[in-house]
Order: sequence, then C-alpha cells, then structure tokens
Amino acid sequence: MSFSFDIPKACLIVGFNILFSITSVAQEQKVADSLKKIFEADTLFGIDRLDLLTELAFNEVNDVELSMKYSNLLIEEAVNYDYLYEGYYQLGNNYRLLGDLDKALDLYINAAEAAISGNSKSDEGGAYISIADVYSEMGNSLNAELYYDKAIKLLRESKNVIYLASALLNAGDEAFNSGKYERALNYFKESGELFKAEDYLVGTAYNLGNTGMVYAEQGKNELAEQNINEAIKILQDFEDYTAIAEYLTYMSDIYVNKEDYGSALNYAHTSLKIAHTNDLKKQISESSLKLYELHKANENLDSALHYYQRHIVYRDSVRNLEVVENMAFGNIQFSETVAEQKALEAKIAEQNRKVAEQKRALAEARSRTQLIILGFTGAILLSLVYFFISIRKEKKKSDNLLLNILPEETAEELKKKGKVKARQYESVSVLFTDFKGFTSYSENLSPEELVKTIGYYFSKFDDIIAKHGLEKIKTIGDAYMCVGGIHGLKEDHAQQIVAAALEITKFVEETKKDAAKGELNFDVRIGINSGPVVAGVVGTRKFAYDIWGDTVNVASRMESAGEVGRVNISEDTYELVKDHFNCDYRGEIPVKNRGELKMYLVHVPM
Repeated sequence: MSFSFDIPKACLIVGFNILFSITSVAQEQKVADSLKKIFEADTLFGIDRLDLLTELAFNEVNDVELSMKYSNLLIEEAVNYDYLYEGYYQLGNNYRLLGDLDKALDLYINAAEAAISGNSKSDEGGAYISIADVYSEMGNSLNAELYYDKAIKLLRESKNVIYLASALLNAGDEAFNSGKYERALNYFKESGELFKAEDYLVGTAYNLGNTGMVYAEQGKNELAEQNINEAIKILQDFEDYTAIAEYLTYMSDIYVNKEDYGSALNYAHTSLKIAHTNDLKKQISESSLKLYELHKANENLDSALHYYQRHIVYRDSVRNLEVVENMAFGNIQFSETVAEQKALEAKIAEQNRKVAEQKRALAEARSRTQLIILGFTGAILLSLVYFFISIRKEKKKSDNLLLNILPEETAEELKKKGKVKARQYESVSVLFTDFKGFTSYSENLSPEELVKTIGYYFSKFDDIIAKHGLEKIKTIGDAYMCVGGIHGLKEDHAQQIVAAALEITKFVEETKKDAAKGELNFDVRIGINSGPVVAGVVGTRKFAYDIWGDTVNVASRMESAGEVGRVNISEDTYELVKDHFNCDYRGEIPVKNRGELKMYLVHVPM
C-alpha cells in the first residue's frame, strides 16, 4: 500500500511503485488562457517576461507543443539559473508526457546542473526526484534508487521532517517492489520514527502497513500481523476503507501461511464485508477470489463455487473501469486466467483465418475488372470509417465513465500523465449529512426500494451542490459528503457550502410535507467545518477520489453533534460566514476524542 502526501515542489504519487512529480502549484489551464493575451500583447520585458513565460509553460496543459514553445523561450532568454532550471524542468515534463523518456531524462539532468550552478539545493533535489521518477518508469530500479537517495540527502539538509519522511517512505516502496526487503525496512523504520515524532497519523498508518507487508514477504507473520493491525486501527479513524480492505486481505494470506484457515477466512470475510459496505467493487472481487481459494483448499466446493461466481460478477462489472485505467497507464492486460487466454488465442486464430480468406478473395478480385477492385476497396474503406467511428464512441464512453468517478481536473490529469498527484489545500469547507432513523426505516424495505429511496434524496443533493460549485466526495450508507474550495479554489467556499446546506434542509422539509412523498418521512442533520485538507486519488486497484485531514474529522463530528433539521457549523466556518448568515452560538459542546468545541446553528432564511 502506498502513501500519498502533497508538498510544494515535490509530490508523492499513489501507486505501488511510487514516483515523484515536481510542481509548485496546481496547474490551471484558465491561468494560461488569461496570460496568453498578455504574452501576445508583447508589452513585458526582462524579469516580468520571464515570470510570464514560467507561468505559461507550467499552466498550459491542453497544448503540449505550446508549453514546449514557452519552455524553449524561457531557456533562451534566461538571465539566471533559476529561470534556466524552470525552462529545462518544464521541457522535461513535456517530453515525459509525450512518452520520450530519454529526452526527458536529458532535460532533467540539465535542470539539475542549472540548480547546482545556482546553488539551489531544493531545485537540485527536485530534479533528482524527477530523474528517479523516469528511471523507475523505464524499469531501471538501480538508477531510480540512486537518485532517490541523492534527493533524500538534500531533503535532510532542508530539515523539513514530513517531506523527508515521505521521501523515505517512497524509497522504501521502490526497494520493496525490487525485493530488497531489508533495505525497505530500513527506510520504513526511519520514516516511521519521523512520522511518529511529528504525530502525523496518516503517514504512520501507511508506514506500519507497508512494514507489515515486508514482514509478511519475509515469513515473519507475527510482526506482519502486529504492524498491519496497528495500521488498520489508525486508518479506521480516517475511514480509508480501500486501504483497510487491502490490508485485511494481506492478513488473510498471513494466516494461510500459518495454516490457520479459520482466521484466514475471518479476515477475508471482514475484507469482503467492508468492501460491500463501501461499494468497493474491486475489493469485493479480490476478497471473493481469496475466499474462493480458501474454500477450495478446504475442499468446500459449493462455497468455493459461490465465491468464484461472485468474483467473476464483480470483476466483470468493473471491466470498463479497468480499460480506462489501462489506457491511462498504457498497459492493457487482456487475459487473467488460463481459460481466458485460450479463448483469446482461439479468437485470434479465427481472426487470422478470416484475414487469410479476405486476402484470397482480394487476389481473385484482382483477376477481374478494375471496377470490382475499386468497389471492394471502397467497402474496406467504409468498414475502416465505421471502425474509427466506433473507437471514438467507445473513447467517449470511457471518458464519461472516468468523469463519473473523478473530478474533471483530476480525470484530465490522469489521462494526460497516467497518474494523479495529491494536493494540499489550505482552506476548504467540508459538509456531512445524515438521516435520522434511516437504519430502522431501511430494515423494512426491499433492496430495490432502499436504493430508490436513498437515490431520490442524493440525486437532489447532487443537483444542489453542483449549483453551488461544490465537489461531491462520496456517500457511505445514508451519509453524504462534499467539499467546497478545491479545484476552483473559490474564496467564498464557506458561504457556498452553508447556502447549499440550507437548501438541502429546505428540500428535505418540503419532501416531508409533500403528500405524494409522505412515506419519505426523514429528518436530516448537517455539519460543516473549514480548514486544510489533503486531496488525491487512492487505491492501487480502483480509482477513488478522497480528502483527508483533521478538518474532515471535525466536520463529521459537527454532523453527529448537530440538531435535526439544522445546519451545525464549527468556529472556523463561523468566522468565514458570520458576515453573511445569522447564527446562534450553542456554546462549547463535548465531542468524542476532541474535548469541547464551539458550535453554531445557522438561521434558516425566511
């Protein structure tokens, strides 16, 4: 399991083979579009022009060639090593996007030399990280480790503990993937100590989990179990269910090695239950496969068949998503089992037979009139036209599927770069909703009625938050979570999310009064908190966009400590909206694991 943490100039990427991508701020095409007019006016000179070129080269994400033009101008006109570094570095990013890794590597090396000449250790470290990144993509683990080590040495001098710990954790992952377990453990030991010293729980959790996986590979099952259980305990507070499900499957493997099949089954069942509860289709498929293997080993063939069928159903239900993933990473794997491989070989043989028949037909046609040949050729061309139209339609379907899973900006980054960097947002607002009495109500409904009922509410919630420019994060049972202030970086995110919350409460209340919807007799609690978060894509086997941090935890507490039919906000949110909404101070309310927190209820407009 990999750890993702966003830092200026250096960002860890989610994945078993973790790579660094060096950026200063989030790329924004809108910024480039607005700056193009200034560039075309040609009224800036000297440092101002170089700053403009730097921003244009970085933020131009739709047109790689245009970004390369700005980068080359920056290199040509650079008056110091800082601008020379930026030009070489961004040009390296461009070639990397185009898949020319050799050229990208040369440019990153030029960027490192510029940083050395300019005596900038942070830029030098950033260049080394990108060099290691490219070597890792090339499959050259030796050079990747070499440059990760060089980057770590520079980060030690920077004295930034969290950044150093994150770099060490990534270097450990690279070592783990190369089978260098002792080296990986050394990295994890140091990064774990640093995370613990800084009380950085998310980093600690992933560090423990990864350490446990190394121990499991070494056959040290007790240590593996201890570390992975500690990781799971921490991750439960952060509701990182994808990671928890993955680690539980690893725990099942540990007990298989101990020949304790009862415990192995318990862990696999728990993983499956968590995956079901949180609709993690990939994890449902993998947990079902693990249960199939366990029951088969115990010769429980009926149960084995049941779980294998479930594995196939859920695996097939996410095939389209896998195609999108594989397109992004440029590595489509067509067959997973021997049966599938044989079926694929048979299909290829049939296609080859048809091609051979077409060739024979074409040879016979050549002995006939030119008109027949032209007609046959026209038919082939027409078939090709339909073929490419079909490809476009399928690509559009894949793009739409990806946009249903990830925010638009994140989806575009994934398609362009094959991966997504995590980001730190200093000020956002997070909203949680929950229905009072939903659990007891749902017990009397069929699955179809339950989905229809919750879908009725959440569809309207989706419309409301879209209207206010907010981003939906996820639903968990009857809980709904969204955030304002990411991607668009709106300064009025707190006002927008409070306005959306009031609209949601109004909708729920009106639904109760609607005679036609009288059976939907629910009350809603809403909680909001504002502050910093980390956002990114998690999961090595399924894309899931999520946010983490204390801000999220407090927002959840605001909901649970709120009042039915009211919007309960924290002190931090209140300070951002007090000039726009009337609020009643509730006092300091006891909160689980938080002590007493100041809370406010927002007045519903008349």
